[in-house]
Formats: sequence, C-alpha cells, structure tokens
Amino acid sequence: MSITEEFNRLITEGRNPKTLDLDLLDTEDLVRRIQAEDFSVAEAVEKVLPQIAQAVDLITQRLKSGGRLIYFGAGTSGRLGILDATECVPTFSSEPEQVQGFIAGGKEAVFRSSEGAEDLEENGVKDAITAKLSTKDVAVGIAASGRTPYVIGALRKAKELGSATIAVTNTPSSLTNLCDVTITAITGPEALTGSTRMKAGSAQKMILNLLSTCTMIRLGKAYENLMVDVKPASVKLHERAISIISTITNASRQTAEEALSASQNRPKIAILMIKRKLNKAQAEELLTKYGGSLRKALLAPDN
Repeated sequence: MSITEEFNRLITEGRNPKTLDLDLLDTEDLVRRIQAEDFSVAEAVEKVLPQIAQAVDLITQRLKSGGRLIYFGAGTSGRLGILDATECVPTFSSEPEQVQGFIAGGKEAVFRSSEGAEDLEENGVKDAITAKLSTKDVAVGIAASGRTPYVIGALRKAKELGSATIAVTNTPSSLTNLCDVTITAITGPEALTGSTRMKAGSAQKMILNLLSTCTMIRLGKAYENLMVDVKPASVKLHERAISIISTITNASRQTAEEALSASQNRPKIAILMIKRKLNKAQAEELLTKYGGSLRKALLAPDN
C-alpha cells in the first residue's frame, strides 16, 4: 500500500458525506451544518471512558510516587497538551514540573505553525530525552491520526526509559503496541476534510480535561466539588479561594480572608485553621499526616 493510499484510509482524513456542499451554503446553514457534527464528540469520548479511567489510575499511581505527567503532540494536539499542563498550576497549585507539555517544533510552534517538525521520529526522541523521563513518569502521546512520527518517537523513547505510556488518538493505530493504555475516541470524518483541530481536537480536549482533573482529585486536590488547592494568583482566583473557605467553614468573609493570609494563600491550610482551630504549623502538620487530603484531615480525631 502506498503512503497516499494508507493516508486516505485514515478515518480522520475521510470525506464526510454530510458536508459535501459546505461552499454552497449560506452562512447560518454553514454554521449549523458544521456545529451539528460536534454533537458526536461527547458520544465518542463516552465510549472510551473505561480506558480513560484506567489511564487516570495509572497517572495517579505514578504521581503519588513523585513522578510526572508529560504530554507530547504536534500542531493542535501539542497545543492542547500544553494548555492542559499550564492550567494545572493555577487550578490545583501543582508544581510546574509535575505536568508538562511538549510540542513538535518547540515553543515557537505554540504560536506559529511548524508542521514539518512532526515528520521526524528523532524530534520526539530528543524531546523525551529533554524531559528526562524515568520509571516514575507517564508519557502521553496525542495524535489524531495515531501515526504522527514525532509522537511515535517520543512514546518509543519513553517506553525504553521505563515510563508508563498512554496514547490519545482518534483512529485505530499501531500506537497500541507502544502503550500501556490506548484511548481511541473515534470522531469520524471532519466537517472540513482533515481539519482535526475540529471534532478530533474537541475530543482530545475533553479527554485531557478528564485525565488531569480526575488525577488531581485522586491526589486530594478537591473537597466535594471545590478546588481547595486553587492558587489565588489573580483577583478572580483570590475571590474563588475566599468563597471556597467560607463555604466549607461557614466563616465570614473577614475570617476567611484573615485565614487565607495567615496560611500564605493556601486554602486547605486556611480551612483547617478555622475548622480545627489550629495555627498554621499545626494545620500543615495535620494535612501532611493525611497525605494532603483535606477530607481526612477534617475528619481526623483530636489528639
């Protein structure tokens, strides 16, 4: 089979029979036709929830042992990985090194297309080496087609270095042979043929949201459905932290603000200081004792 024949057989490169007349539609019909295709994205993700759960458990296990979650992707896939990694810091107060994203072509490719950089496996190998992957880490390769050389190179090197490996794809591929878990959300042909930043990209964003958010919840970064490890680094996030503290403790705004300040902007510590009537050092010791779990620390018996 020639490269062209193989490429054309990819689900993500197929022509969508429902959108063959896009260039003939008026604007409202055009918008409706393309948007109608998006309804299938959530269904595609739903079908791979067991694999996503398996991946979350694997990532949680590695991060609990001091490991890291490292994304590798090209183009849209790479940018989505970087976006997910970046947002873990303000949402969960994770260390910047704990979740990272690499994109084919490097930092410049985040803002300016560098499509040719994805074509060499050696580029993925180099980035895997740069990431200093080890047996503690998890490497996640993101590729709509499941055949991107950069991602294959990164995953192959990650496996060689002993890292756990996960693939996020939108078409069945040989990446299964390289990975401990393969998540294949089949979103079908795009409304605009081959434009995988659309349905495939939306599915990838959903999956990465689930991987990082569910992992962080498993690591004790949430209490009920509140992000109790939020980093109050902006006015909005500061207000969110005050609201969370007040909601859990039933304290006044003034008390919540004072506790947040005394805790050095750590909502969990502030909550324990109020609820358990502890000073900062005592709250820190209690939280550490229970592995960062606010729920366990709040329920712990008094000494």
